[in-house]
Amino acid sequence: MSKGRLEAFSDGVLAIIITIMVLHLEPPSSAEVQALTPLIPSFLSYLLSFAFLGIYWNNHHHMLQAIKHVNGRVLWANLHLLFWLSFIPSITAWVGETHFAPWPVAVYGIDLLLAAVAYYVLARTLVSLHGSESALAIALGADIKGKVSVVAYACSIPLAFVGTWISGLLYVFVAVMWLIPDRRIERVLAG
Repeated sequence: MSKGRLEAFSDGVLAIIITIMVLHLEPPSSAEVQALTPLIPSFLSYLLSFAFLGIYWNNHHHMLQAIKHVNGRVLWANLHLLFWLSFIPSITAWVGETHFAPWPVAVYGIDLLLAAVAYYVLARTLVSLHGSESALAIALGADIKGKVSVVAYACSIPLAFVGTWISGLLYVFVAVMWLIPDRRIERVLAG
C-alpha cells in the first residue's frame, strides 16, 4: 500500500502534539517582567520537548523518503511510535510545573526511551519490508546515534534521583547530537 496516508497521518498527529504542548504554557500572571521568572522551567521543558518532536518529525520524514510502500506491520509500528510521542505534552507540562522534580524528569526519560525504542522498531520493520539492500537499510547502517540515544535515556532515568540536572544534560546532549545534521539518508538517496 502507498506510504502517503502514513506520512499525512503522522504529520497531523505530530502537529496536534505540538499544539497541545504549547497550550500547556501558561501566560504570565501580571504585566511585570518579573512574572516571567516562574515560567522559566515550563519554557525550558517546552523548548526541549519541541526540539525532540522536531527531531522525530525530521527523521521520520527522511526515513519515509527512503521507502516505496508500507504494510500493516509498518502502520502498527508507526502508531506505536506516535503513542509514546503523544505523552510528551503532559509529561512536559509536569516537568515544568514541578520545576524539574525527580519523578517527572525520570518519567520524561522513560517516555523518551520508549519513543526511541518505538522508532527503532519502526525502522527495523521498514528495513524488513524493503530488504537489507534497500536504501533505508544502507542509510541506517549501524545507527550509532540511535544506540547512544537509548543508552543516554536509560541512564537518565535513575540519574534523575541523583540530580535532575544530570538527566537534563543527557537529554540536551541527545537533542544536540540529533540537531547536528544527519545526512545518511540524503546521501544514499542522492547517490
